Parts: sequence; structure tokens; C-alpha cells
Amino acid sequence: MPSPFDEMRTRGSAVSMFLASLGLVSFAAAQPVLPAAPQEPPAGMIWVPAGEFTMGSDRPEARPDERPAHRVRVDGFWIDATEVTNKQFAAFVEATGYVTTAERKPDWEELKKQVPPGTPKPPDEVLVAGSLVFTPPARAVDLRDFSQWWSWTPGADWRHPQGPESSIDDMEDYPVVHVSWEDANAYCRWAGRRLPSEAEWERAARLGHDAEQYAWGTELTPGGTHMANIWQGAFPYRNTQEDGYVGAAPVGSFPPNEIGLYDMAGNVWEWTSDRFRTDTYAERAKRIKPGGFADNPAGSAETADPRNPWAGDSRVQRGGSFLCHASYCESYRPSARMATPPDTGLSHLGFRTVRTPEMAAHEDAPDQPTEQGR
Repeated sequence: MPSPFDEMRTRGSAVSMFLASLGLVSFAAAQPVLPAAPQEPPAGMIWVPAGEFTMGSDRPEARPDERPAHRVRVDGFWIDATEVTNKQFAAFVEATGYVTTAERKPDWEELKKQVPPGTPKPPDEVLVAGSLVFTPPARAVDLRDFSQWWSWTPGADWRHPQGPESSIDDMEDYPVVHVSWEDANAYCRWAGRRLPSEAEWERAARLGHDAEQYAWGTELTPGGTHMANIWQGAFPYRNTQEDGYVGAAPVGSFPPNEIGLYDMAGNVWEWTSDRFRTDTYAERAKRIKPGGFADNPAGSAETADPRNPWAGDSRVQRGGSFLCHASYCESYRPSARMATPPDTGLSHLGFRTVRTPEMAAHEDAPDQPTEQGR
């Protein structure tokens, strides 16, 4: 079995890797009775009321960075009903002229901070704009070697998700991908929103199914219904497409969760605001008094990411993607965490945004919530 930290690597690690290698269904469910939003909801957003929930997991499939399960409380907020789409991101780019990380030539002075010390500078023809693209092998491969299915692809970006010959024509309603954490934050500033904290994201995903294995309950496919866009078959070389999709799906193609949020599991990973550490939950749990909870936790002040040991910063992603499979990562569980540095773009990584009543009132994004152990 591969290490649970082997699934994704950084933009910087992609350079080192290159160098080393030279349909809609219905879902009837009881809807929770929730407090009303304090204001009219922003278009396309769902209100998540303040409350407590169980964050993380102690289940057998939970990885060390998901443990221990602990009680958390968050304030109320609005969150996008779907992942940000190509259409929405295109409107931002058209309005601002923004150029994404994947569309810029990499800066070696920055990249060399994310690779082993002493790594030689690659030739200029290697340092070109691009991103990491999932490229399935033709046969079974060693799952410990992610380079068998990830390819650094010059010319891959949000407009060209599979490389320079591809496009997003007729894909307006697909989630935007190949966006770095920096790109996602730029969109948020333009839209008057921000990225969710991990706690906010998990609260929104779990509402109505606290502490359960999946965002919808305890069965992966209840009654034979596919609840998320994930991998079926043999990862990474054969996808049987039993859920109808081999790659990303248009947003809203699968049943929503209890409060009307789509794709909180599978489809594409989603950036959050938090820095990643494997011991975040363990350290947090030490500060929570018996019977208490962590109030609006915002993650760690510093990064420690064994997936990206030379990166000075690594940000958490949530939700899993169309590549997740039980034999490899099973990250369509709401407690699952992944992370990469903020300049990373991938063909299965996007985001959604949040907005608070304070932001709506003042039209200025507040600081991220700070953690208080109670």
C-alpha cells in the first residue's frame, strides 16, 4: 500500500520530478431544521448556521493527520453551493486581467525553495508556464510512484486543462482547475469573499451527518446511488466510469448534501485558508478542556508537511476528487485532508468561497478566525 502522503506533489516537486525523469439524480432525505440566515443570501450561496460538530475522525480508515476527532464550534457563514466554475472564473479574469500562476513562467528562485538543496537550475526550456496533469498509465503501476500518473505539462492552465491543445469550450459549468491558492485568493478578493477555514469547510460538509463516514451517511452508494464523482475500477489505469464520469463533472451533477451543497465529496479538491501540519488536531485537542470545544479554529501558524518537506508554506485542500479510490486515498470522506504549497496548480484542484455577515455589512474581508481552546 502506498503512503497516504503520496497522492499529490507540489509545483516545485513537479519540476524536480521532471528533472529526475527528464447524470443528475434525485436524493430524498430528511432536511435538518436550521436557523434562518441573518440576511438575504448572496447569489449562489447557502447559509451554514453557527454550531458545534465533530471534526476529524478516529475511524480505522482515518489517517494520522485526521486524528483525534474533537469538538469544534464555528460561527455562521455563507458558502458557495458549488465549486467555482470556469464561467465564474472567466468573469473574474475578464474584469481584472488576472494571469494565473500556471500561465506565468516559473521563478527558479522560488521553485528552488521547494526542492532538495543543491538541485541544479533546469535549462530555460524547462522553466516554462505549465501545470500538473493527470495522465493515466496503460497498466497497473507501483502506487508509491506518483510520477507514473502525474505529468508536468507545459501550456496546461485553467483555459487548457489537459494541455495546450485542450480547451474549456462547452465546459462553462465545470469546476475551474489549475488554480493555485494564490489564484483562488485573488478571485476571493475580487468577489468580496474568502476561502473557508478547514473547520468551516468540514462543518458545511457534515451538517446533518455529524461524525459519520461520508457527508451523506454510512454507505458509499446508498441504494445503488452514486453520491460523488470518484474513481471506480483499478486506480490509476482503468476507470470503469460507473458514476458516469472519467474526469471532472459539471458542478451539481450529483446529489447535494443535507443543506443543498454540491460536490463536497469528489469531483475536484478544494483549497482552504489553513496551513497544513500533520499534528494540528493532536495539538489542538490538548488545549480543549474536558467537555469543551475549539472555537473557530484556523489551523496552525506554521507549516510542517511531509509531502513537501522543503516548502515553507503548504495549504490544506478538502473534499477529494475524481481520482480518489479506496485502494489509494479514499479522500471523499469529509475528514480527509491533503495539502500543497500555495503556488501549486493541478488538473483536479479547484475551490469554493465563503462570506460572513460581517463581510456583507462592511464589504471588507475580516481576518481569519483565531483558535481558542475552551
